[in-house]
Amino acid sequence: CRAIDLVLRKGKPGEIYNIGGSYEIPNIKLTRVILKHLNKTYDMIKYVPDRLGHDRRYSLDSNKVKRLGWKTLKNFDKAIEETIEWYKNNKSWWKRLKNKC
Repeated sequence: CRAIDLVLRKGKPGEIYNIGGSYEIPNIKLTRVILKHLNKTYDMIKYVPDRLGHDRRYSLDSNKVKRLGWKTLKNFDKAIEETIEWYKNNKSWWKRLKNKC
């Protein structure tokens, strides 16, 4: 939210600002981190064939928003832990949205 607020106040209208940290992690590693925090086993992972034109890397260039003065305040491990805890503690909020999908 801090980054969005910064872009609203200091960004140039019509510009695109990617918001992301500098930490890159493969999808499978992220999946394993999430499962570990949820005390689930890796056998829950369902491997599927890559789609045609599959991206090998999902990385954002956050330099524009950083030039506005934005920086991450937390490292990945702390941030993912807090995010997972939020979802665990707020099921009533997100389950309603999930059921609509």
